[in-house]
Amino acid sequence: MSQDPDDDLIFTADETAAPAQAKATPGPAARPRAPAARASAARPPTNSAPTNVPEFSVSDISGSIKRLLEGAFGRVRVRGEITELKRYPSGHVYLSLKDEGGKIAGVIWRSAVPRLGMVPENGAEIIATGRITTYGERSSYQLVIERLEYAGEGAMLARIEQLRQKLLAEGLFAPERKRPLPFLPRRIGVITSRAGAVLHDICTTISRRFPHEVLLWPVAVQGEGAAPQIAAAIEGMNRLAEPPDVLIVARGGGSLEDLMAFNDERVVRAAAASKIPLISAVGHETDTTLIDFASDRRAPTPTAAAELAVPVRAELQADLDHRAARLSGALAGTLRSARQHLESYRLPSLPVLLETNRMRLEDRAQRLELGLPAALQRARSRLETASLQLRAPELILAPRQKALDAAGSALNAAWERSLAGRQMLLLRQNLSPDLLASRVQLQRARLEGLGRQLEALSPRQVLERGYVLVQDAQGRPVTRQAQLPPHSRVTLDFVDGKRLAELDPEEHPWPPPRRPRERGAPLPRLQGDLGI
Repeated sequence: MSQDPDDDLIFTADETAAPAQAKATPGPAARPRAPAARASAARPPTNSAPTNVPEFSVSDISGSIKRLLEGAFGRVRVRGEITELKRYPSGHVYLSLKDEGGKIAGVIWRSAVPRLGMVPENGAEIIATGRITTYGERSSYQLVIERLEYAGEGAMLARIEQLRQKLLAEGLFAPERKRPLPFLPRRIGVITSRAGAVLHDICTTISRRFPHEVLLWPVAVQGEGAAPQIAAAIEGMNRLAEPPDVLIVARGGGSLEDLMAFNDERVVRAAAASKIPLISAVGHETDTTLIDFASDRRAPTPTAAAELAVPVRAELQADLDHRAARLSGALAGTLRSARQHLESYRLPSLPVLLETNRMRLEDRAQRLELGLPAALQRARSRLETASLQLRAPELILAPRQKALDAAGSALNAAWERSLAGRQMLLLRQNLSPDLLASRVQLQRARLEGLGRQLEALSPRQVLERGYVLVQDAQGRPVTRQAQLPPHSRVTLDFVDGKRLAELDPEEHPWPPPRRPRERGAPLPRLQGDLGI
């Protein structure tokens, strides 16, 4: 059987190295042949036409592809956008890198996560450094990532701007959230690296301007674990039993990638939530990070942050001396002006003042002696004039007496006419004596019934049964013992009369002790027993 010229040819490693035969191969020139040990194990298929194509196992093919792929690429750098990011409880991270033309799976082993250099997030454009490997059980290949970095400053700035717009929409950068810095803080908290010139510059500036206690919380200021440490430090400062009065978060200058920890969302949210006034001093004057927007004050350098935190003691002392001098001068001038004003009013001598008042008093007494009789005479004259103008009582009462007599005569006449009319009416009715007697008897029976009802409802009947009506000093009935205080005077209304009594008499305990009555002695009075 002749061989088709389009069939693939299997070459050994030596044959694949020969350029001439590689060009003559119609299929892919880089396709290797299985190793000799594996080839010797190949056997032609049974019940098939004779062929020179050997038979391989799946493991042979997968192993050959793995060695070829890992040997051809080795360590690579792949640029793409992170997608399908998943973190598993084991600590491994699985993701995919894609661009407009393809997608490749990637994995970050747990041991490599702390050394990545950044926190992977969906949508971030990055450059991943690692090696290509295959997974034979699934016939797939993937990139084992060892390090991540942003794909240039443009990608980092885009991520920062996206986060800034998000936090701005939440109101974390609102001006009304900013708090004023304390004028004279007693303790200053510093969050920065223990090593480096930043801490030295801050401590030196504070010692030079106004020495205060400095509380350091050392953190890493760049790298993978920097952002969680800075956020935890800000929260920890706020949870201290004696927190500082002002907080400085500082770092020296560096590249945009070095300052990315201060653009982390956790750090920005911790700064915005801080109850302690916070000063951010990250990088140089031209560097701007997101923590600068969330902090209460931004300082261009760590030294400037220390200057914002504390004033200059010498300047304060000079200002106090100047104000004290001005206050002393103003007080002296005020006293001098008051003294001159007081001296302008000369007080008269005491004898002259007493003599003047004595003369005024004598004049008032003389005028009173002369004016009192005249006033009485004028009042008497007005009274006499008014009495002459009054009419005599007889003249006033006579007309009214006549009107009263006329009204009395008219009333008597009307009464006589009414009585005569009623008598005539009775005479006309022609009432018999028996009818009148029956009516009188009926009315008498009704009257007696009402009398018995009235007598049954009378309080006197209750008193007949041995009860007593207690009344207070105003005659009002007393139904509760709490209505009257102790030792109050009350009236006891019996059926045959009233008696006075005192409540809770201290000098007469109740009941009084019984003493043997002498033969022939009179019985004790009820009044004494009631404490009257």
